[in-house]
Amino acid sequence: MADTEANQTAYPQPSFQKECLGFPICRLVGIISLATGSVIDVNIGTYGGKGTGERMLFLDMLHNFKRGDIILADALYSTYSLLSFAIEKGIDIIFVQNGNRAKKADFTTGEILGKNDHIITLKRPKDKPKWMNEEEAKNRPKELKIREIKTGDKILITTFLDKKTMSVKIIKKLYKERWHIEVDFRNIKITLGLSTFKCKTPEMVEKEMWTHFLAYNIIRSLMLDSALYNKMLPREISFKNSLQLYLHYLANSTQIDYIKLLRLIAKKEIGNRGGRIEPRAIKKRHNAYPLLMKTRDVARAEVLKNGHPKQ
Repeated sequence: MADTEANQTAYPQPSFQKECLGFPICRLVGIISLATGSVIDVNIGTYGGKGTGERMLFLDMLHNFKRGDIILADALYSTYSLLSFAIEKGIDIIFVQNGNRAKKADFTTGEILGKNDHIITLKRPKDKPKWMNEEEAKNRPKELKIREIKTGDKILITTFLDKKTMSVKIIKKLYKERWHIEVDFRNIKITLGLSTFKCKTPEMVEKEMWTHFLAYNIIRSLMLDSALYNKMLPREISFKNSLQLYLHYLANSTQIDYIKLLRLIAKKEIGNRGGRIEPRAIKKRHNAYPLLMKTRDVARAEVLKNGHPKQ
């Protein structure tokens, strides 16, 4: 966020960040529809401190899920508490197995359903989470039954225990769809420009956030209209192309009717992104400016007095 005193107070930079080098940053956790890509809910919190982790922000949004829903998430969310909540509410999950449990996975134990496919029993941890009160801790079940599946270099866990109604192939295919979440967040951060907030107060930052999510959902709604009209799936349509066409439509709405817009959007069909692996590195070099090692006011005063330093 903009480096203002108000933003720094509400969303302080990480404690390990040197003074004057960092910016106020927040943590965002979102629930995104796999079918349409639209944002269901978002929770915003500070980057550090008690109760600000991804899991805590997600727990505050569990009311969005109902019986019969499926949650896809990575290993961070495969906690006993979340698993017990999902089972109690009739919500199914497909997660990556927790790192410690994944290391101990033994597919020769438990109820064997097939190769690298079995049902195991998880025992309730002795220690309760810090955020949970004593009453909630006592009401947690003493054990849970979950299904564990090995696929490639990952071990998945799920509440789909019946292999006849939910085969390993279907579970693997469904979890691969989780990649869409990464692309959706990229569209929000990069395509719509929300990687950096521009407002100077926490109140306006939140308005800026929700305005971006509203704009994102408007484009997703347009893509859904196009998919229904052209008998396609919403995930087969390009978000960026839809955004560009919509902006052109707004500027020339007297010349382009809405049905024509829906047809144009459907012409840009995206490929299957499943299994893509890309290095997290950039080739393009940025300008080699030195780091700002003092407050901006002090640096500005020095420039006024001595001019810009030689590079």
